[in-house]
Amino acid sequence: MADREISGSHLAEYAGTLRDACATGRRLTRAELEARRADGERAAEAGLPLRALIRDHLAAAQKVEPAPAPASKSLLAVVEQAVDAFVEGYERSQRQAVRQEEAARREFIDDLLYGRGGLGRLAERAERFGLRLSQAHAVAVAVGPEPYDNGHPVARRIEEAVLGRFGNRQILLATKDGRLICVAPGDQPDVLAYFAKQAHAATDGGRVAVGRSHPGPGGVVHSYEEALNALDLAERMGLEGPVLHACDLLVYPVLTRDRQAMADLVESVLGPLRGARGGPRPLMDTLTAYFDSGCVATETARRLSLSVRALTYRLERIHTLTGADPADPVNRYTLQTAVIGARLLGWPGEAAA
Repeated sequence: MADREISGSHLAEYAGTLRDACATGRRLTRAELEARRADGERAAEAGLPLRALIRDHLAAAQKVEPAPAPASKSLLAVVEQAVDAFVEGYERSQRQAVRQEEAARREFIDDLLYGRGGLGRLAERAERFGLRLSQAHAVAVAVGPEPYDNGHPVARRIEEAVLGRFGNRQILLATKDGRLICVAPGDQPDVLAYFAKQAHAATDGGRVAVGRSHPGPGGVVHSYEEALNALDLAERMGLEGPVLHACDLLVYPVLTRDRQAMADLVESVLGPLRGARGGPRPLMDTLTAYFDSGCVATETARRLSLSVRALTYRLERIHTLTGADPADPVNRYTLQTAVIGARLLGWPGEAAA
């Protein structure tokens, strides 16, 4: 009923303007044009379809009394002015609505990822964007060679691919701080796996981290933080692979939970390597490659581009300096833990504590 009233009121005023303009041969005044724009805005806010509104404008113009040729030309010119102003107002209102929707979406995403705004209120707002925060969710975060925003072609391509395959499965795709984000129900790992595949390809080999599934409104924050930490960990540790799963990296936060204790271990076990000719870095690289290759000498030598004999010499040198034999199972655990700690703490390039 309200829609009909809006439509009827703007058409009545419009018809009167047409009759007056045709009678005098004038064009629309600035005030009349602004009134047409305002009517267009109100019609857009009421959700009236633009095609039907233009059809109503043309039908109203046809009802104006026939007039001599000069007046007929004036009628056409005024109709063109009026419709153009009306459509301008209609489109202006739509653009404003889009901007407001985008601002609301950005604000919601910020609050969702950082747990702001109250969990109850956050859950209510989430339904507007297709999420039910009462269930568990997991978050995947992708990074590439450049920052991405919502309008970036890469972000649009990934969104089209994911939504084209899964439809509206309560998925939220967004960007944050130049990264690509996907939030999906925790019981649908195929969504995040597909997102990771698409993001890796679209970002020319970018890396994706997937947090664990956690329940409730705070679960998204927890999973998001896990994904970010996994990306940071991969950077510091030089971890390989395009997709990282937080559940596979839980040992690293455990090792660094007591940072001072880890720093003490690193310095105690690996500190003597500073006495090596050329510094500790070559021997540290040797230990890293040795443990990463499963303590297989031939594979380690291949990775380091060394002969097996040269590798054996390095391992013996490490044994001599540290007192720990990399080939001994007990010593090996201590050395490997210290090497992991050194990589996490940036030792010896940075202060260990």
